Amino acid sequence: MKTVSSQTHTEAKTATQGITSSIDWQKISYLLLLSRSMDDVEEQELVPAKLVFNQFSARGHDFAQILLGVQLTHPHDGATGYYRSRPFVLSLGLDIDEAVASPMAKSGGYSDGRDIGVVCNYPNVERKGAMLFPMCGGVGAQYSPIAGWAQSIIYHRDELKDESYRGALGLSMGGDSSMSTSGFWASLNISTTNNLPHLFYIEDNGYGISVPQTVQTPGGDQVANLSAYKNLKIIDGDGTDPILTPQLVQEAVDYVRAGKGTCLLRLKVPRLCGHTFQDTQTYKPEAMIAEEQKNDPLPKLKSYLAKENIISDTEWQALEEKAYNEIRASVERAKQRPEPDTSKLTRYVYAEKHENGQADVQLRGGLHGDHYLFPTVTEIAKPEGQRLNMQTAIRKVLAHELDTNPKVLVFGEDVGPKGGVHGATLGLNEQFGDLRVFDTSLSEEGIIGRAVGIALSGLMPVPEIQFRKYAEPAAEQITDTGIMRWRTNNQFAAPMVIRIPGGFAGRGDPWHSMSDEVEWAHKTGWQVVMPSNAEDAAGLLRYALRDNNPTIFFEHRSLLDNRWARRPYPGDDFVIPFGRANVLTKGDKLTLVTWGAMVERCDAAIEELKKEHTPDSIELIDLRTIQPWDKETVLESIVKTGRCLIVHEDNMTAGFGAEIAAVIAKDGFFDLDAPIERLTMPDTPNPHNIHLLNAAVPTVERIVQTIIDIVEF
Repeated sequence: MKTVSSQTHTEAKTATQGITSSIDWQKISYLLLLSRSMDDVEEQELVPAKLVFNQFSARGHDFAQILLGVQLTHPHDGATGYYRSRPFVLSLGLDIDEAVASPMAKSGGYSDGRDIGVVCNYPNVERKGAMLFPMCGGVGAQYSPIAGWAQSIIYHRDELKDESYRGALGLSMGGDSSMSTSGFWASLNISTTNNLPHLFYIEDNGYGISVPQTVQTPGGDQVANLSAYKNLKIIDGDGTDPILTPQLVQEAVDYVRAGKGTCLLRLKVPRLCGHTFQDTQTYKPEAMIAEEQKNDPLPKLKSYLAKENIISDTEWQALEEKAYNEIRASVERAKQRPEPDTSKLTRYVYAEKHENGQADVQLRGGLHGDHYLFPTVTEIAKPEGQRLNMQTAIRKVLAHELDTNPKVLVFGEDVGPKGGVHGATLGLNEQFGDLRVFDTSLSEEGIIGRAVGIALSGLMPVPEIQFRKYAEPAAEQITDTGIMRWRTNNQFAAPMVIRIPGGFAGRGDPWHSMSDEVEWAHKTGWQVVMPSNAEDAAGLLRYALRDNNPTIFFEHRSLLDNRWARRPYPGDDFVIPFGRANVLTKGDKLTLVTWGAMVERCDAAIEELKKEHTPDSIELIDLRTIQPWDKETVLESIVKTGRCLIVHEDNMTAGFGAEIAAVIAKDGFFDLDAPIERLTMPDTPNPHNIHLLNAAVPTVERIVQTIIDIVEF
């Protein structure tokens, strides 16, 4: 670890003569003046007129951002920004009209009015420099995806032997207070542990809205507290000095491009206005505000350029007028843009196809965005060999996809040499190596955030969360991933398959045994799969691994080595498209809808009923996927039976059964001969004691009795 401290102006000038002379100061100055003009027009005109509702000025941050942005010229550079990063995005090449119109929520732009204007993206489809990931509204969410991007650079270069990735880097930008978030620490651990080409750029203005750094970290200086961190080069200095700042930026970029590892560049900058246009900064001492105004990088740059005979005062004034006029003209064009088409509001929640069958593929992200060609598949199972348990079927699918698709990566806690705490990845690390199947640090936020960056690079990440409950720390990344396609108007998507074992297994407990699948069904943009047997698990998993949407693949712990769930392997080209239920038994007295581990118990209940009641009276439907779910099959069954029982392991209140019941009540109301019933767990966590567990989870006996009660209604 090396630390570079601030230098004197004399020392810096001697060291940076070559750097400053190579800079296109006309471009830097013009971009800086463009950014200032945007801020001025928004604050003075567009905000008061209520044409812009979220305005974050970048004054004071802008100079250093632009210096950094113009350095990102590699076609495989990737970057994340935050709400104050607009000058940086302009330096990457963002069109001025889009930068002006998007905060006004006009049609077009980088979200078509769907997202806040400062939450932007830049796909850079021509690969002329960096791609900017879709920004997120959550502070700290920008860090771990770049760790995944940086890892993908190494993967493309070393595993896929693509030399065009050599020298590329991942850049994550954030304010000083964002260093307090779990996302920052997860990303820092990932990147330093693996010596990834990741540049952390911290813009330190001393405050998180109104909270000073003394509240964020001991001593008020996170970077000083990182001085002992291994595998981390720290470069620290002034972000407003026209001589020193370019040197610090250049040194940081060169270090990471050279493959030396991870670097943290911290530049101190003034926040020359409030957190937003509404913030009057009354919490700051007046002397501090005055000192910050004196530290404005713009007049410093203007003075330096005039002194060095690079840009005269007259030329500067001409640039200033040009920038302002450009923004004024852009504002007028933006005002003429139509409002977004409300009829298209629900488009691009999921990947779409045109009427001719051609896919409407996102610009960046995933195997489909990278135009990967898949082998042919079949929906006809070709059973072979002995019956396998679900765990083995999952492992066989993962092994085949890893073997035939070099862009599949499997990772998570203990999935490497150990083979997973559930055994689903046993032997895969030995077979495919550490770059394909690998262990991660214990951070679910980091696991899924890393997967986002890997997916955006054109690979297929298959992260594992060890138990359902442990997915909670990753909820922000999961949510942001699901809405990525929609909020960027199909410019970006991050397809992945998150494997999550959960549910009871012999015994239960509140930590390892929860189901709660409805949470993910409610996450916009996610598909949720819950197979009940080995054949379905194989077909659904292969479909997920080749699909263009993110998927939660729920592996029920009680089914992984369950005798009932065993099936012959259906073949290496077998898939089950999502949203197609499986009708296990036919009947005309009752429709029984279920999924996951409850399928076995419902099947056993029907066998019990056959002993004393009319056989073949119950129609058992295994949904297999709950997002999407097969409404048509359920409603068609209701027409025949007139009665419905929904059985699931999740809690009663707001469980997914309530959604099914609501649809039946609306669309199948006149076909019903009895009230819709639900049999579920009570609204409690999963208990550990076996007697409590049997009292909570629907048992065969209770399913039988409930069926009898409904049929005899």
